[in-house]
Amino acid sequence: MAEFTDAIALLKADHRKVEELFEQFEKARDDNRKQVLATQICNELKVHTAIEEEIFYPAFKGKIEDDTLAEAYVEHDGAKVLINDIMAGSANDEFYEAKVKVLSEEIRHHVHEEEMPSEGMFAQCRRTDVDLVALRDQMAARKEELMQQAESGALPAAELRVLHMV
Repeated sequence: MAEFTDAIALLKADHRKVEELFEQFEKARDDNRKQVLATQICNELKVHTAIEEEIFYPAFKGKIEDDTLAEAYVEHDGAKVLINDIMAGSANDEFYEAKVKVLSEEIRHHVHEEEMPSEGMFAQCRRTDVDLVALRDQMAARKEELMQQAESGALPAAELRVLHMV
């Protein structure tokens, strides 16, 4: 579990991996390849949002700006709507590529908000007394569990926390 120096390094590595997958998706020409990449993107994001919402964000409640956390939850829900839609569709659906593109843009914005120097969520988190190494260990264990579910096809749909979609 010591692959990453701390919880923030683990989350940043997830960000880089998903950015790379989005780039591969944009370059892909074959519908089957696009479908495989989109599924991988969605599973990575479902696992990432789960470990942030179950472990990382709660550890900083009351220790960083409330607005920063609130916006992160709402941004996650916006992404989850698209993730669930993409997972339910197929690469030859009319708006499939557009949904992946918009998801990519939403994630790019969210990553920027978290990684911004000085005011970003991660910068705020580093200024707290939270043990980021212990948090990393918890998150890595949960991530491993969720990735195994994803590989077996048993990862459930992304659950919305704050948005109520009709």
